[in-house]
Amino acid sequence: MYGVCLYYAKDETEAMDHLQDGFIHLFQKIKKYSFEGSFEGWMRRLFVNLILQKYRSKKLLYPTGLESLSTEDNGYESIIENITAQDLLDIIRELSPQYHLVFNLYAIEGYSHREIAGQLNISEGTSKSNLSRARSLLQEKVRERFPDSYEHRMKSNGK
Repeated sequence: MYGVCLYYAKDETEAMDHLQDGFIHLFQKIKKYSFEGSFEGWMRRLFVNLILQKYRSKKLLYPTGLESLSTEDNGYESIIENITAQDLLDIIRELSPQYHLVFNLYAIEGYSHREIAGQLNISEGTSKSNLSRARSLLQEKVRERFPDSYEHRMKSNGK
C-alpha cells in the first residue's frame, strides 16, 4: 500500500502519513469486507478513497475553468521511454493537487472521467481538462529535465 500512497503524495513523508492513516482506517472498516473480490483490491480502494477524502477536506480540489484544451499530438510521448519510473513519479508529484489526483485516478487507477467527477465533486469536462492539462505539464517538465532525449526524439521523428 506504500506504493499506492506514493502515487498520491507530494513526498515520502506525506506517503507515510497516508499509509498510517490508511491502516488505521482499514482496521476500523475490516468488518465491512465481504470476502467478494480480492482483499488487496478492496484495501487499495479504501486507501485511495481515504486519500481523496483528505484532499477534499483541505479544499485542494477545485475546477480550473479550463474546460477545453488542445490534445494534439506534439511528439512528447516517446520521450517517456528514456526516463526512469522514479523520475516520472517525481515529476508527477510536482503537479498541483487537482491535476495530480485526476492523472493518478485516470492513468494509474483506471477510473473513467465519470467516476473521477463523482469522487472529486467536479464535472466530467473538468476531469477531462485537468487530465489534458496534467499531461501537457508533464510533457513540458520532461522536456525541461531531459532536453537531450527530447531533441534526439524530435530529430528521429523528422520534426
